[in-house]
Amino acid sequence: MLTEHMTLFATAAFGLEGVVASELKRLGMREVRAEVGGARFQGSMADAFFCNLRLRCADRVLMVLAEKECRSFEELFQLVRSIPWEELAAPDARFNVSGKCARSQLMSVRDCQAITKKAVIERLRQHTHRDVFPETGAVYPIGVSLHGDVARITLDTSGDALNRRGYRTWNGEAPLRETLAAALVELSPWRPGMPLYDPCCGTGTLLIEAAFRQAHRAPGMTRAFACEDFSFFSRAEADALRAQVRADYEPERIHDIGGSDIDPEALELARRHVRQAGLEGRISLSRQDLRTLQLSGGEGVFLCNPPYGERLSDRKSCEKLYRELRLLKERHPGWSLCAISSDPAFERAYGRRADKKRRLYNGRLECEFLIYR
Repeated sequence: MLTEHMTLFATAAFGLEGVVASELKRLGMREVRAEVGGARFQGSMADAFFCNLRLRCADRVLMVLAEKECRSFEELFQLVRSIPWEELAAPDARFNVSGKCARSQLMSVRDCQAITKKAVIERLRQHTHRDVFPETGAVYPIGVSLHGDVARITLDTSGDALNRRGYRTWNGEAPLRETLAAALVELSPWRPGMPLYDPCCGTGTLLIEAAFRQAHRAPGMTRAFACEDFSFFSRAEADALRAQVRADYEPERIHDIGGSDIDPEALELARRHVRQAGLEGRISLSRQDLRTLQLSGGEGVFLCNPPYGERLSDRKSCEKLYRELRLLKERHPGWSLCAISSDPAFERAYGRRADKKRRLYNGRLECEFLIYR
């Protein structure tokens, strides 16, 4: 059957493709290969659902149904029509088609979407001998993507993007996406068992993602995915996989994770998000001035998303804060400091070049992740 062995694609923000590929390998996925925009792998529908539950840094998990060069709308129509939709779609399936085009002969996204939808219905009409398709049931999110004249037709198994963990109901100022926060935790020198502290914790996303990792908590444990409503995916199989990730969750493993901020409103949101993540009492939060912060303990990691130029009108305040981060690290000689920033003046204001840097994107904002060991 089509869904027992298929090509899957975990999408990722630019710069995180390799991180997501490494995650997939640790999860036991087969034939993993990082590509621009994500990582490709082979698996079953159960694997797709398992990855939706477990992946920390990916945006979505897509079933790749067809890929081929298409230079005309007729070629695109025939490609979509070649897919056995009758094996995938319930009689009342609702088809939502999204699209994107770049550097291709076919550059009208709206036309590509319309042709894709028409080809799906034509295939179903031919193979089911039905003329009426009410589209009142489960949503099947179809994607049509053209890049360099190669069309890729996908079915989105995730539904809402995977950063929608369910614990964050209010973003506050300059939110850090949960998937990027998880990637920063992964790329930092911190490993479960070490102290981790965010001195500019804002609404708490970095701390929550670190706690999830330390407790072996699947990010998607409490949310729903589009594939759970697909007619070809077994509800019993989904329930068994959910039960497995719940059994793996060990909140008692969380320790030495904390943070502070000088903004009381941000801290109130952080406490709310920690509570909604089911981690109340396991992450320490306090209102503290960075200049006087002093922690006990020999070694740990400071991990933060400090304010940068786009968020503060007073650039001098930003640069002063960067200098304070260096003084914080000097007061804690056994600690590493990691920060993400879009400010090109960060290293100059900090007073030293980072030991390691990596280019990442916070939304559309180009940033650098800087590590001072």
